[in-house]
Amino acid sequence: MRDDYEGAAEIERAWREGLTPDPLLTVSAWADRYRMLSTKESAEPGRWRTARTPYLREIMDCLSPTSPIERVVFMKGAQVGGTELGLNWVGYAIHHAPGPMMIVWPTTEMAQRNSKHRIDPLVEESPVLREIIAPARSRDSGNTVLMKEFRGGVLVMTGANSAVGLRSMPVRYLFLDEVDAYPLDVDGEGDAIHLAEARTRTFARRKILLVSTPTIAGASIIEREYEASDQRRYFVPCPHCAHRQWLRFEQLRWEPGRPETAAYVCEACEEPIAEHHKPRMLELGQWQAQAESRTAGFHLSSLYSPWRRWREIAESWEKATRAEGRSVAMIKTFKNNELGETWVEEGEAPDWQRLLERREEYPIGTVPAGGLLLTAGADVQKDRIEVSVWAFGRGKTCWLVEHRVLMGDTAREAVWQRLADLLAETWTHESGAPLPLARLAVDTGFATQEAYAFVRRVHDGRVMAVKGAAKGAALIGTPTAVDVTQGGKRLRRGVKVYSVAVGIAKRELYDHLRLAPDVAEDGTAAVYPAGYVHLPKIDAEFLQQLCAEQLVTRRDRHGFAVREWQKMRERNEALDCYVYARAAASAAGLDRFEERHWRELERQLGLPPPGESMPSNEMPIERPPEATHRGGIKVSATRHPGRRVIRSPWLR
Repeated sequence: MRDDYEGAAEIERAWREGLTPDPLLTVSAWADRYRMLSTKESAEPGRWRTARTPYLREIMDCLSPTSPIERVVFMKGAQVGGTELGLNWVGYAIHHAPGPMMIVWPTTEMAQRNSKHRIDPLVEESPVLREIIAPARSRDSGNTVLMKEFRGGVLVMTGANSAVGLRSMPVRYLFLDEVDAYPLDVDGEGDAIHLAEARTRTFARRKILLVSTPTIAGASIIEREYEASDQRRYFVPCPHCAHRQWLRFEQLRWEPGRPETAAYVCEACEEPIAEHHKPRMLELGQWQAQAESRTAGFHLSSLYSPWRRWREIAESWEKATRAEGRSVAMIKTFKNNELGETWVEEGEAPDWQRLLERREEYPIGTVPAGGLLLTAGADVQKDRIEVSVWAFGRGKTCWLVEHRVLMGDTAREAVWQRLADLLAETWTHESGAPLPLARLAVDTGFATQEAYAFVRRVHDGRVMAVKGAAKGAALIGTPTAVDVTQGGKRLRRGVKVYSVAVGIAKRELYDHLRLAPDVAEDGTAAVYPAGYVHLPKIDAEFLQQLCAEQLVTRRDRHGFAVREWQKMRERNEALDCYVYARAAASAAGLDRFEERHWRELERQLGLPPPGESMPSNEMPIERPPEATHRGGIKVSATRHPGRRVIRSPWLR
């Protein structure tokens, strides 16, 4: 009788437990109660403790059903626990809020590897999950490498390179890991993230998590997603003054060559904070949003990591920037993995305001002493032609001589006549001798047939038709003959068009714009390095146009990283004019010049060889003025009597 009573009580207790709803846990609370870390894959095996990484608590809890947040972005450095928080969410969903779930890794191979080394240990080491998911012992167990079935849901794993996997089924929960390694276009069907997120549209209470270490500015997916979020930072208090701040690498200080002395300097009281204060600072930290958005975005560097010491970060920086072995690749890795920041590619635009400050006093329209080769580049627009005249000297040092805007409809002949008149002009060298243009490069990208007709009619060997090209092994390619249409008729005699690898010229210009002169201690003299770009008192608009583009890296439709120049502002004519003038200088022989060529140009100018003075009895050569008509366009060849006219030795 007693046994029957106890049996009935046990049944009643089980029945009541079945009717009692599960406690309403958050993801972080679930992890603290149920998550066990594997001895194979974790440096700290055993029970999970959110207190060890308190900055992860809010991120995980945004993934709980009680949070109204649907989309969470985590841009991070290495060793901060990004993947582990995602695994905690996976375990929580399987055990406490079942539903269809998908995890996407960059490739299918990575999905298979992570399934074995991440998901299987998660299930095997956590008893509550091991009871729910059957072992993969038979074909009908519902447990395979890329799919885990459980009561009320299923976990599917795939690679971002598989369009079939991304559109396989609708899901409520979506975990996108290391998104910066995803291809931009998957099998011609579009962006991997958009394809995956399309699987969640039928669920009203969906959750999406994107996690990644960033890569290159302009190509980084996680940076793009973070900038579109509310941009939260983790603010921690100073143990000395209690001022809250988010940790910046700039505030980590140490004695040069002694990274073991590294300490974080408070931005308010400027007191050094020792490493042993970090656990308490993390415990008292708070996330603060820097923008407004429905997406919760979190950024965290390795400075916060309990497994990464500040002295190790300092040592990593010193190793990457050591003078004798400075490595751009190592600095890039440091910024990505340690700081969780994108790497800005070399070739970014210089600061035009700094160029404004370092302008020089030589008059616009004159050629300073070092300028020996004069070329011009013409950029053609609908209502004008803009022309920059540049002088080049030894070491590819250059001087802007002047920039002109020739207003007029480029579909009509008048503005082209004004460009033709430029060929007859000369510019006064500092020595007093006149310098004509050695070459004029005319852009044919706009008003193409008009530009072709101009080059054909002037019939001047100094004029070259050019067209910008995104790629090229050399600055100027082999010319191609093209047809010219005039009056609706195709002329038999065409024009040769030179392709110009604009990226080569822009990269060289931006590198040279960053050069700085060596100034004497007394400030009375400056020594300019080879390649220095000299600028007169030109206006700010010109300088902004000169710095109007920057080199960025993006992913093409096949997922490969490609580098391209992108405008930062609409007007960039000054930059284009320089590129064409630089191409003209290359065609005139600049890149092949030896010292003897520079001395020949100096001799034609009447300048003495280096170290010698000009003989007083040397008489200049007189050239009479002349005027010619070529191909219907008048070319007036005005000369200055009593002065030499200089031509490139490569054009003789």
